[in-house]
Amino acid sequence: MEYKDYYKILGVDKKATQDEIKKAYRKLAVKFHPDKNPGDKKAEDKFKEINEANDVLSDVAKRKKYDDLGENWQYQGNPNEYRQSGGQPGGANYYTQGDGQFSDFFDNLFGQHTTGFGGKRKGARAMKGEDYQTETTISLEEAFAGCTRQVNLENQTLNLKLKPGIAEGQILKMKEKGGPGRNGGPAGDLFITVYVQKHPRYERRGNDLYFDAPLDAFTAILGGKLAVQTIDKTLNINIPAGTDSDKSFRLKDMGMPKYDDPTQRGDSYVRVYITTPKNLTQEQKDTIAKVAQTK
Repeated sequence: MEYKDYYKILGVDKKATQDEIKKAYRKLAVKFHPDKNPGDKKAEDKFKEINEANDVLSDVAKRKKYDDLGENWQYQGNPNEYRQSGGQPGGANYYTQGDGQFSDFFDNLFGQHTTGFGGKRKGARAMKGEDYQTETTISLEEAFAGCTRQVNLENQTLNLKLKPGIAEGQILKMKEKGGPGRNGGPAGDLFITVYVQKHPRYERRGNDLYFDAPLDAFTAILGGKLAVQTIDKTLNINIPAGTDSDKSFRLKDMGMPKYDDPTQRGDSYVRVYITTPKNLTQEQKDTIAKVAQTK
């Protein structure tokens, strides 16, 4: 079996924290997910490789064995395969004929005792089940207010509650909702990637929202009030006299709620563009012409 450098696969340093490993895995999992790369065998193989690396490095105990034993981690649970490969644990007296006991090296490597060559294991090691991945798409309004989504997984339907302020590409974890464990081990986890649909009016940048609003020429010249529709309410904002087109106004606390604290919100920024009046009377046109002559 070929030795794999799991740190290299995830693109992290060997001294990476568990949080750094988790972030690297999630980023790669989204990139190479089969649903985003239909029919791409290389992406599918890469996705499997990423999951294999994460399964080891995200588990503190497995990671320690991997770091301690190097290439010999791959023979865990199979001492006969290790002996047949000619592997030697640094010259240690790893087997004593007659007493049926392996050295501490093999206890560490295989995670169990055996009764000697060809002997049966006294107990199989509990194994966590496979992690599952899926995705869901919501509207910007649902991301603003929070919502509930149903996730259909094999023979069960799960209710996924999304908090206000959830971001594009955010990955949520449902503990032990993945594949069944083995030998009494816990079930795997379910990871859900959330995608937010592009909105026809609002552009989201972090927790801030950007949008445009028309401003009639008379209000732009003379000043006044302009009614603008934010994502959840209508506001009347002050327009100074002589406002130019493309002028932006900040609407404090009128953006998206912050995911970790929905009582706090980002801002909205409205950019006005000036519209010219239509269907003017002749008298109105004459008045505007006189004003124009005084420039």
